[in-house]
Amino acid sequence: MVSQMIVKIDNVSKSYNKTPVIRDISLDIEKGERVVILGPSGSGKTTLLRMVAGFIHPDQGKIIIDGNVVADNGRCIIGPESRQVGMVFQDLALWPHMSSYKNLEFGLKAKKIPKMERRKRIDTILEKVQMARFKNVCPGELSGGQQQRIALARALVMRPTILLMDEPLSSLDTDLSLTLRKEILRLQEELAITMIYVTHDREEAFSLATRIVVMEDGKIQKIGTVREISAYL
Repeated sequence: MVSQMIVKIDNVSKSYNKTPVIRDISLDIEKGERVVILGPSGSGKTTLLRMVAGFIHPDQGKIIIDGNVVADNGRCIIGPESRQVGMVFQDLALWPHMSSYKNLEFGLKAKKIPKMERRKRIDTILEKVQMARFKNVCPGELSGGQQQRIALARALVMRPTILLMDEPLSSLDTDLSLTLRKEILRLQEELAITMIYVTHDREEAFSLATRIVVMEDGKIQKIGTVREISAYL
């Protein structure tokens, strides 16, 4: 089977106030992979994820998604809304005054998806994340785990090619984190979606990844399988 490159990060660097955060990183990700970026706080992993999403752009280097150059040497060529990328944020970023349904509908309305199609997509994805009975409930009335499921559903309802996840389970207790890891794996395999997942937790990385990227001080230290990285660390 011929591999299909979905993300190519080519000699990318990024600085804030002249302080390097990402230092000449190159990384290729194939379609359907679960790549976990593992590293301590301040290693640059979230910055790298946000550059793939399009929220910030590299000062140097190029990012290619599904064959299209989306950022090149300080220029954002294709914005986040057109990259077919969904993101689950660490703080979830759910609208507190909107029901679960409305949170999911917001992006679909912005894309001018017809009402009946919106309803069908939302009902389907809420079933997949086991949150259908909470569709009229606002985030403040949900548990932490339920909020995580809604945030995941909001990203998936847009039918992205790539799912980006920035430490989405860091605020949850161990048992709930384990449960949601299994749900993430199930959904990723069921939807055959490419996933790039950021964490500082080794156990979490080992349980989710097909491949792990170890980052420190803005550089990639090692790339390998779970077995290879386990031996390396």
